[in-house]
Amino acid sequence: MRIIPVIDLKGGHVVRAFRGERASYAPIVTPLAASSTPEAVVAGFLRLYDFDTLYVADLDAIERCGGHAQTICALALAFPQVSFWVDDGGSALQCEPEGSRSDAAPGPRAFRLANLAPVIGSESLAADRAPDLSHEASAILSLDFRGDAFLGPRDLLDDPRLWPPRIIVMTLARVGAFAGPDLALLSAVARRAPGREIYAAGGLRDARDLEALARIGVAGALVASALHDGRLSRDDLRSA
Repeated sequence: MRIIPVIDLKGGHVVRAFRGERASYAPIVTPLAASSTPEAVVAGFLRLYDFDTLYVADLDAIERCGGHAQTICALALAFPQVSFWVDDGGSALQCEPEGSRSDAAPGPRAFRLANLAPVIGSESLAADRAPDLSHEASAILSLDFRGDAFLGPRDLLDDPRLWPPRIIVMTLARVGAFAGPDLALLSAVARRAPGREIYAAGGLRDARDLEALARIGVAGALVASALHDGRLSRDDLRSA
């Protein structure tokens, strides 16, 4: 079971996410870091455990009201040992690695830095366009749900042939609420996507939820509140 810590960025801070109600998110207060600055929170996660991957949601970019491109690029440079999965609402963030040519043409959706990978959130896609991501080996698709409603082009949800090798199942109403992962939804997606890695996002409470996810074939979980609140200990992370 792979544990991937989450940082949600809004207004220059890491914020505490709750049920997808983004207008009410406030800078996080956590025993893992002395402040809510992104670098401090990432460093706090890495003191807790030697994570190799973090998920970053640029909420301002997703909401089309700004963004944190420079901050994300700085994180990737400051923590080169960590892979960052970045959902920036499809803004096609591009970071210049040190010593690179500024006139070099990037490939489509390329982030340039090797430790940045794009997350394509279904909520940010046009409702009438379902892209074929099956050949996007570096991309991660986030299937976003609010309650029972799928956010995004219905054809994308209905046709697993369009999916890349890694899939996040994001249940926004459970984020930060300690309601438990949506095991039924995750099981249904896993059955339709044999051979792909499925990652749960939203609702995780403790190590027992990790065990339940492993039993249904989920490869990993995106986690924030359970780490900040100490519901997942260092021993839990070691044995996951």
